[in-house]
Amino acid sequence: MKEINFYKYNRIFGIIAGLFSFVIFSLTVEPTASYWDCAEYISTSAKLQIGHPPGAPLFQMLGAIFSILAFDVTQIAYAVNMMSVTSSALTIMFLFWSISLIAKEILKVKEIVKVSEAIKIFGSSFLGSITFTFTDSFWYNAVEAEVYAMATLILAILFWLGLKWVDDFGKARSDKWLILISFVVGLSFGVHFMGLLALPSIGLLYYFKKYSEFNIKKFVLANVISVSILLFIFKLLLPSTLSLFGNLEVFFVNDLGLPFNSGTIFTAVLLVSIFYYGLSYTSKKKLYWLNTTILCLTFVFVGFSSWLMLPIRSNANTVINENAPTDARSLLAYYNLEQYPDTYLFYGPMFSDIYAGQDPNEPYKDDKPKYERDYSINKYVIVNDWKNGKINSNKNHEGLFPRMWSSDNAVNYMNYYGFLDFEIKREYRNEEQIVELVNNFKTRVDEDDVDSEDYHEFLSNFGSYLDIEKPSFISNINYFLNFQLSKMYFRYFMWNFSGRQNDKQWKYDLENGNWLSGINLIDNHRLGPQENLPDDVINNKARNKYFMIPFILGLIGFVFLFKENFKVLWPILLLFLFTGIALKFYLNERIFEPRERDYALVGSFYAYSIFIGFSFLAIFQFLNKYIKENSSILISFLLVVTCPILLSYNNWDDHDRSKRYTAQTLAKAYLDSIDEDKQAMIFTIGDNDTFALWYAQEIENHRTDVRTINTSLLATDWYMDQMKRKAYKSNPILSNLNHKQYAFGNRDYIKYESLIDSVRWDLKDFMNWISSDNKRTKYKFLLEQYGYEKEDLENVPLFTQNMIYYPTNKLRFYVNKENVIKSGIINPSEIDKIVDYIDIDIPKSGLYKNQILMLDILSKNDWERPIYFTGGSYKDSEYIWMKDYLQLDGLVYKLVPIKTPINEENPYQMGRIEPNRMYDIVKKWEWGNSESPEIYHDPETRKNSISFRGNLHRLAEEFIKAGDYEKAAEMIELNFEKMPLDYFEYYSLSEPYISSYYKIGEAEKAQKLFKKLEKKYLDQIRYYSISMRDYDDIFPLSNFAENIFTYTERYRGLIENEILLGNYIFAAESIEKFINYTEIFKSIYGEYDYYIFLINFIEPLYISSKLDQGRKLYKSISSEINSRLNTLISAKEDSNSTYLSELFDDEVSSAKSLLNIIKDYEKDEFYNSEVEGLNDIIENFISK
Repeated sequence: MKEINFYKYNRIFGIIAGLFSFVIFSLTVEPTASYWDCAEYISTSAKLQIGHPPGAPLFQMLGAIFSILAFDVTQIAYAVNMMSVTSSALTIMFLFWSISLIAKEILKVKEIVKVSEAIKIFGSSFLGSITFTFTDSFWYNAVEAEVYAMATLILAILFWLGLKWVDDFGKARSDKWLILISFVVGLSFGVHFMGLLALPSIGLLYYFKKYSEFNIKKFVLANVISVSILLFIFKLLLPSTLSLFGNLEVFFVNDLGLPFNSGTIFTAVLLVSIFYYGLSYTSKKKLYWLNTTILCLTFVFVGFSSWLMLPIRSNANTVINENAPTDARSLLAYYNLEQYPDTYLFYGPMFSDIYAGQDPNEPYKDDKPKYERDYSINKYVIVNDWKNGKINSNKNHEGLFPRMWSSDNAVNYMNYYGFLDFEIKREYRNEEQIVELVNNFKTRVDEDDVDSEDYHEFLSNFGSYLDIEKPSFISNINYFLNFQLSKMYFRYFMWNFSGRQNDKQWKYDLENGNWLSGINLIDNHRLGPQENLPDDVINNKARNKYFMIPFILGLIGFVFLFKENFKVLWPILLLFLFTGIALKFYLNERIFEPRERDYALVGSFYAYSIFIGFSFLAIFQFLNKYIKENSSILISFLLVVTCPILLSYNNWDDHDRSKRYTAQTLAKAYLDSIDEDKQAMIFTIGDNDTFALWYAQEIENHRTDVRTINTSLLATDWYMDQMKRKAYKSNPILSNLNHKQYAFGNRDYIKYESLIDSVRWDLKDFMNWISSDNKRTKYKFLLEQYGYEKEDLENVPLFTQNMIYYPTNKLRFYVNKENVIKSGIINPSEIDKIVDYIDIDIPKSGLYKNQILMLDILSKNDWERPIYFTGGSYKDSEYIWMKDYLQLDGLVYKLVPIKTPINEENPYQMGRIEPNRMYDIVKKWEWGNSESPEIYHDPETRKNSISFRGNLHRLAEEFIKAGDYEKAAEMIELNFEKMPLDYFEYYSLSEPYISSYYKIGEAEKAQKLFKKLEKKYLDQIRYYSISMRDYDDIFPLSNFAENIFTYTERYRGLIENEILLGNYIFAAESIEKFINYTEIFKSIYGEYDYYIFLINFIEPLYISSKLDQGRKLYKSISSEINSRLNTLISAKEDSNSTYLSELFDDEVSSAKSLLNIIKDYEKDEFYNSEVEGLNDIIENFISK
């Protein structure tokens, strides 16, 4: 039989697989910035700026190279996105080569192989690599500028290098592969730490190659050593090196009096010298293993040297310079993610700590000292009171395996994993008021009258009187297994290899974000009936059914490897486990995260795709026992090829971003809503409003006159420093505070003390107080006034003593009318509406640093520059407690000195509108082909339509009030033209447009929109109704009850609006549908409540000549009222007659209202009999 050279064809076919995936990803890549971190990565890559910790300098430097290939600024994002495309294509190539090397080892073939063996090897390689190409999470990462595509490439390279190392094991200079592995390990720190998770697998590859006989002790030891190497590099080697740089720098400058950077230079020379001497000495002494070890460490550091970009570029004061890692100490803090909350893996505080108060024995613990350069004395100085500088967690609420740790997520923990037990503290058990309060609350809990929000509020308010149980060890284990593994790993795993329900975020419900098999027998049992599903469910582009074929093939491949060669299986399984389950253990995720987190698990899916690849070999060997080899190969191919075909067919539409520009145009819409060339400032809140604006300004140079200020980052000193520098066309932000006053540990939080509450302070006076270092402004002064002696103060931490307090929460912000007019904040025609001042009530608890600095900016600005808010939150603090002084301009809110009180009935509609100004803004929006059926309208695109649709409706209503129906109609039509109902969902936001259509005389369009919305609601209701009726045994009502209420009430509201408008005949048909499909929900509402809500539906049925239906509905409602009246009669006694009489009168009033409705439509005989019946009931009640 013909033979071929394995290595030659392996290279060729691997490149072909890579090129194939490159074409796929190139066809579907996003042409511009996308949501979340991508916009930030593009911005920081193209200009070599500093992104968020822990940094990705290698990614950014390579991104800068790719960005050079762009023809103009609008192509830069596409060019950087193509870096992910290239990385992902190379990943597929290395995956192909990895599978082929493993298959070669299993088949025990040499360099020259038979064609039949080559088909088995390369068939497995193609199956595994092409399947992985089309998997959900990997494809998602491949077409956007995120680090995970390149991180997966590094993982793939490392695993392949490990295979090459053992493939050449025993040959001369085979350790060159180990040196290369070390270099790539160092490089991985410049992208993402995920690549390091391949190290344990490489260690086991080496172990099994070196030791042919299996020994359980050696096997366990090999695993421990392999994991230890990973921990040594990740948690010890590089952090210790950075720490050495930092400590020696401080020593050389502070203790030896040398210039700044002298310690850093010395440490660098020292390390180079140590490595040079070590290599020379071990080479001379022929200590080969030690020489190789030192060489490996050297190349780890060479790879890690990409991190030098961070301090170099940070010292260049780039516009985006997150954490400002200018020296070794700040670089270590950057590496260790010190700006983020502490997380504990094995032992630490639980979320219940927020209710417990400070630890009675150790209320405080040391913070980390923060060093900064003081150029006036040429020394490093500590700027924070670090000794006892942090509030300690309560020891009673610490424990093993703290999975439920995040206090911010306390409500969700209790909502899904049970309430915390508590009892009254011993010292309060004789306090009758406390005992009564607690007993009443426990009674409400027993009666199921308390939800997790109520429970959280109770524990927060009365925790000081209670002994509250922390979550038990078993509860944490349950949370780890049920949530972190089952829902945050296995669910994502099945998305990729079984199927996906839709693209909506899972929130412990059965209707969104679950995995799907496509097999009704399975899905019906897990998710409820899959028949009669609403169109929106079926048409969701992310509803992907693979019928578990990839999952099953992976299991076949796994079993095959287990039987054939455990030594081959274990390193792959270890890779699978470390990039999946172990990663979930390390991340210790909260319930819930801001978005789905599947993208970080692609390494695990990579490993599983290797198993899938070997299913071809497994099926072939099974068939070859019964049929000829050629037939076995053909049938095996036909069976397994369904896997990548199914994946590509299902996944294409929700991974094709090739024509989508919605994220880019969102950013421009924000900026274009702001007055141009006015040196405006805009306060942003989250990732999607901040990073998008950074991209538009940094990359496309769009509206660089606007200063973007992220309110979260404003809590850091380095960010405020950057705001004080000019950025492109935007002038520096002015501030009352200098760096020393808001440096880390200073004014992080200031406390309220009620001393002069009767006085309203001028905001400028307030800021003078806050910015003063006078001892009277500090808490120590208050404590001394309260009688604290010097000895007492020794027990109070310095950070508390030096904390600033404010004596009133009532501020007055005076309006500089001259500046208002000069800056063009309002139209000159509205000068008479300007108020003299704005009263601000700040919190009676305290202010955080970002809130202080927002007030500082507001005060110093003095109306010279317009101030805007993106509106990403409705918290009062995000609008500096001035919600009554906003003006909606397009997509943003502008601060104006004109009062527009919040509508209490609709508090989400904030601010006034200048219709013509906003009209001009809206006309400038680009929209980015949002209306196209060819693009994938992902969840973020759909979610952002909330603001667009709501704001356009408000504008249309303003034109209607002004009598300008033409512009009102234009805005309404623009809304549905650019955001078609079928693509953007959030249907309740479109309901108000119906009445707007009526107001401008477009009744036909109003009713057409009504019918579209009706279909959407009725689709859902029909599904619930039929499922309850026909599939009661597999329809878990409790899981669907909330949505049943939601859609039923929305549909009811839609119909009632038509009734209020007098469109009885039009509404009658819908009323019939409503009753037909919702009557089954009586058991959920309660029959009385269900029918009493339908009173308004009776008259339209009669008016529309639907007499039988009207009478039937009347009888149903009347029957419930009469039943209630008879119940009251039976319960009547002398002791309760007054109370029951009031209830009886209310029901009689309802009954009479019903009779008044039917009086004009029913025959006298029927009407009179109903009146008599009611009179009889009344007489019975009176006579009892």
